[in-house]
Amino acid sequence: MHNVRCTAALLLLIPLVMRAQVLTGDDVLLRSRLDILSGKRVGVVANQASRLRSGDNLVDALVRHGVNVTVIFAPEHGFRGVAGPGVPLGDTIDLRTRIPISSLYGRTTKPTDAMLGRVDVLVYDLQDVGVRFYTYTSTMYLVMEAAADRHIPVVVLDRPDPLGGEIVDGPILSDSLRSFLGMMPLPVVYGLTCGELARMIVGEHWLGKGREVDLTVIPMEGWKRTMSWEGTKLPWFRPSPNMPSPGTCLAYPVTCFLEATNVSEGRGTDSPFETIGAPFIDADSLVAALRLECPEIGWEPASFTPRSSKYRDTLCHGVRLRLDSVSVVRPVECGLFLVRILMRLCSRTMEIRKDGLDRLAGSFTFFQSLSNHARDQDVLPVWEKGAAEFARLSKRYRLYP
Repeated sequence: MHNVRCTAALLLLIPLVMRAQVLTGDDVLLRSRLDILSGKRVGVVANQASRLRSGDNLVDALVRHGVNVTVIFAPEHGFRGVAGPGVPLGDTIDLRTRIPISSLYGRTTKPTDAMLGRVDVLVYDLQDVGVRFYTYTSTMYLVMEAAADRHIPVVVLDRPDPLGGEIVDGPILSDSLRSFLGMMPLPVVYGLTCGELARMIVGEHWLGKGREVDLTVIPMEGWKRTMSWEGTKLPWFRPSPNMPSPGTCLAYPVTCFLEATNVSEGRGTDSPFETIGAPFIDADSLVAALRLECPEIGWEPASFTPRSSKYRDTLCHGVRLRLDSVSVVRPVECGLFLVRILMRLCSRTMEIRKDGLDRLAGSFTFFQSLSNHARDQDVLPVWEKGAAEFARLSKRYRLYP
């Protein structure tokens, strides 16, 4: 009798455990919303991280369920995610499903009329990282723009923001600095899931020229804005080669500005963006200065030898960043301090490409502050005001508490 009662109690707990799991939009689609794709020719924007909780790739799962997937649209790094950063891709065929792949990171970044000729509905399922200059945000914008031009409905399968959904930080993109690293008036860290951002694109008419798009967002179940990635209990599938862990995403808005310098941002190591350095850096001096300027972040001395990218096979010295959550810092401000400290400590050897830094920051004021052409008391309040206004505006597009 005791065993019977225990079994009954466990059976009662199973639905509660299932409800406690976070389900991404692709799992919800496969479970209960496949009717919206029935009888349609489906184009899917996806990559190697477009996976269900089970680990199955979305495209493979759709094909098994009899969905007529006619084309796969591949972002930067490709559909199976093997291409390096910035490597142009050509059109090809997926060897597993034999479905044509049209590249959105090569000759064109926007689906063409020819690419969309056999598509009745577009499904978007890319894991974003909550930072404006991560190119999947621009890919979504251009997919929605192309869909609006051809009156093709768009279905966005929502996924968590690895930074959470509460922090908004950094300058708003200046229109004169629009590029594939930023196409919308977003701060660097924008605090929205991809589904919420898609709703904002529509609601704020960012597609322009009277474009309207028929948008459906398949929301997640169980996600809250305060959740860390670990709190979701979801497996992590790296959305690009240099995003090996959720911790990488936390460091990304702090250290990615070093891409515009001759300091390594850790590419070619096991901890990109969490480890930075160069052969000419005194690690102990850098750590001491950073602990003073940004004490909320854990900074540790580090030495490493990149296997690729900057300083390949050359010993570098610098720091490793320890950050459990961006909720305790202003990541972009810390990124500014990081670059400034490096400039001060390595004044004879530090190099900065102004145009690259301007595009990453989305604002001329980042470099101006480094060059003493603008003071922090002039620059930072402007960033904070813009971020606060964006946070207030974006709340109307939120889907989760």
